[in-house]
Amino acid sequence: MKNLKETAFLMATLFFLSHQIVFGQQSNYGVSIDISVEKELMDSFKEKGRLFIFMSLDSIREPRTLTWPNPRVKTHIFAKNIDDFDPKKSFKSTGDTGWIGTPEWSLNNVPAGTYYVQVVWDQHSNESRTDEPGNIFSEKKRITVNQSQKISIVLNQIVEKRKVDAHPLVRMIELKSDTLSEWWKKDILLKASVLLPHNYENNKEYPIRYNVGGYGDRYDRINWLLRDTAFMNWWVSGEAPEIINVFLDGEGPFGDSYQMDSENSGPYGHALVKELIPHIEEQFRGTESATYRFTDGCSTGGWVSLGLQLYYPEMFNGVFSYSPDAIAFENYQLINIYNDKNAFVNEYGYERPVMREISGQPMLSLREFIQYENVLGSSDTYLNSGGQFSAHTALYSPKGDNGLPKQLFDPFTGEIDDEVAEHWKKYDFKLYAKDNWPELGPKIQGKIYIWMGDMDHFYLNTGTREFDSFLKTTENPTSDAVITFSAMEGHCTQFSDKKVILQIQERINAINEK
Repeated sequence: MKNLKETAFLMATLFFLSHQIVFGQQSNYGVSIDISVEKELMDSFKEKGRLFIFMSLDSIREPRTLTWPNPRVKTHIFAKNIDDFDPKKSFKSTGDTGWIGTPEWSLNNVPAGTYYVQVVWDQHSNESRTDEPGNIFSEKKRITVNQSQKISIVLNQIVEKRKVDAHPLVRMIELKSDTLSEWWKKDILLKASVLLPHNYENNKEYPIRYNVGGYGDRYDRINWLLRDTAFMNWWVSGEAPEIINVFLDGEGPFGDSYQMDSENSGPYGHALVKELIPHIEEQFRGTESATYRFTDGCSTGGWVSLGLQLYYPEMFNGVFSYSPDAIAFENYQLINIYNDKNAFVNEYGYERPVMREISGQPMLSLREFIQYENVLGSSDTYLNSGGQFSAHTALYSPKGDNGLPKQLFDPFTGEIDDEVAEHWKKYDFKLYAKDNWPELGPKIQGKIYIWMGDMDHFYLNTGTREFDSFLKTTENPTSDAVITFSAMEGHCTQFSDKKVILQIQERINAINEK
């Protein structure tokens, strides 16, 4: 009886496994895409560029906007450089070699399911991301993959120029940077938007706030506030502080410029403090005094605003930094760049996460995140993806080959380059403050406010804790920085424009009382 049961169980198992194999084979299909260009767009079409195919499970948003990996709703991206895309002939994409993708499967082996497909032709290189004005894309198309098939996609849309909403209190700034233009041997424009206080008077001396956006945020983010009825009702009511708000542009050659000097991107810090700020304040503020000049931001903006206060301590009289990017590289998120050998795998042999839920559950691995940037970069690596790690590498690393920054870690294996890690020390805020404290400390007294959630979604609390621990050891002077950690709070959850404006007003009141 026992043998009969074992035999029956074995046969059932083999039957199940055989069907699993068959089902697995049948559930993946080849998808080829016939891509053509609408006749009306042919005059603006360039034959050389990078072709992107987005296949998303998200039914709401345009797939082309989902360039960051979402661990809940997947968007798969494939990309390929093309030197001779003839707009008069359709381009037939197949899963042949030359494509790089985010998923483990290829276009020859697409899992069955419903996808929302969109194609982008990235034909411009003046900006670092695929949403550059003048790029061409298709409409979103719903497809059901249940057999091998061919689909037709028409590139019939064009990315429009960015616009700032019209409002009596809004101004747009565009300034050619002599410094950056000389560096790049072409015209480089610095941009910003300005929100003036109610009852604004020209040439009156006003406090001024320089806001730095989150990663990749552009000057047109002012539109978010203009469309926020509650905020704007408060802003024009007379209850809001009379402060000029400047929204800096995040665009840089390799992603966000971080508003700092870089061996790869050029002297963006110099251009900001020596060119753009004087230009803005001459027009709107009536003074160049730093007494009432402040900076703030969250995430990337948190790092940049804190960096501006530290590296240009006499230029600003207060920083309000929320959830800053890693500010001590012993804790570059979960990587110790000075000791660890691999960015993707930790010392225990586990895949290193880059994102988590507030509960602590890992959501996304660094390896998967970097693969998205590898696909976005025309080098097939994160080094010029326009993404977060592209921008970090451009800012912190020395120059490398072919006009690209030197990589801190290998794009595919994660192996860390110790020599490059040493070079990153110049923007390790803990090391910078420690090495320069006798001179720096007195210049930043009363000026530092940092907020961090202790369950930051990107593990940024670890670097901020390291920085905080150092500041608590300082002497002559003892740091009076205010660093607040909130338990069970995530990334940027306590930041708001209104809150920061009121914090700036409190700082102004304290200055006036002295």
